[in-house]
Amino acid sequence: MNAIRRAVFPVLLLTLLTAWLSAQAGVPVPAPACKGTIYLTFDTGSQSQAGLIADTLRRHQVKATFFMANEKTARGDESLDPSWAPYWKARVAEGHAFGSHTFDHVYLQRAANSAAMSDAILVKPQFGPDAGKQLTWSAAQYCAEIKRVDRRFHELTGARLDPIWRAPGGRVSKRTLAAGEACGYRHVGWAKAGFSGDELASETVSNHALLARSLANLKDGDIFVAHMGIWSRKDPWAPANLAPLIVGLQQQGYCFATLRSHPDYSLSRRP
Repeated sequence: MNAIRRAVFPVLLLTLLTAWLSAQAGVPVPAPACKGTIYLTFDTGSQSQAGLIADTLRRHQVKATFFMANEKTARGDESLDPSWAPYWKARVAEGHAFGSHTFDHVYLQRAANSAAMSDAILVKPQFGPDAGKQLTWSAAQYCAEIKRVDRRFHELTGARLDPIWRAPGGRVSKRTLAAGEACGYRHVGWAKAGFSGDELASETVSNHALLARSLANLKDGDIFVAHMGIWSRKDPWAPANLAPLIVGLQQQGYCFATLRSHPDYSLSRRP
């Protein structure tokens, strides 16, 4: 194992250095022939990094998939307010993909155990009029919550979501997965190596460590997840890591695509 680490470390160090220098230069880097594909995905959050993420993806000519909820933002509005219409319209025009993250960023608590409540799902919205309340929903109500994002997205952009969704925190059950499938949405998680770590405390896990881990472990077909701003992380992930991650993976021979190209999610877009 030590021998392997000694062999890998110089390559990883060179990749990190090249990625950092190229990212600082702010220009796309010629990459080797594509040996595999990484799927970058972003969940809404505080939106403090929304502009930087869009600029970085555009500069490096990378397409990603955005999962959207109506979350409170760092500028005092909500991420699916009309004030965000120009932002989302621009991402549609650039060819990114879009999925539901539940409208009120609704966390699954658990499925009810009672036989009389075989359809019941216990949830807790993070935002909206029922924020912080534990509610009991039917599968139809859960489906409606997923679809609320599509309706708002259409109002803002004239476009429709792709038929995919992601549960807040990745918390799912057989009932929520079935509820999503029943109304035409397939759930999307992420690869173990695809966890960006941007929700972790920057005091204990540095951006440098997170970047090194991603560059060392991501492989062909992996889905990567980050947020468009995390309230709790003092040293934001995206400004330090997004461009070096893209450049570093390109230097390893990886290409990027939206989930529309993923073999598990390449379904027809919703009409």
